[in-house]
Amino acid sequence: MINKNTTEIEAASFRALLEHLQSHTEVQNIDLMILAGFCRNCLAKWYSAASDERGEPLGYAAAQEIVYGMPYAEWKALYQREATPEQLAAMEQRLAAEKKEGH
Repeated sequence: MINKNTTEIEAASFRALLEHLQSHTEVQNIDLMILAGFCRNCLAKWYSAASDERGEPLGYAAAQEIVYGMPYAEWKALYQREATPEQLAAMEQRLAAEKKEGH
């Protein structure tokens, strides 16, 4: 059962996750995808979808700004690096494993 305390705890945990990701810009989205199967953009999509479901549409770009702590284009210009061949190979392996498992 979800009560007010549960929602507040979850919200505080989510804010801590966002703060952590915003302070660790060296961690690339592809690294998150390889290790965890989601990235900052996934969080923004989930955030946007949740706002839509609750009748308060936010839009994907606005959700990205919340997740990244700045407009996505700015974050990308400042912090995003070209994926290495090793990262691309690891991502291909992950996607192949997910496909094999039926995800």
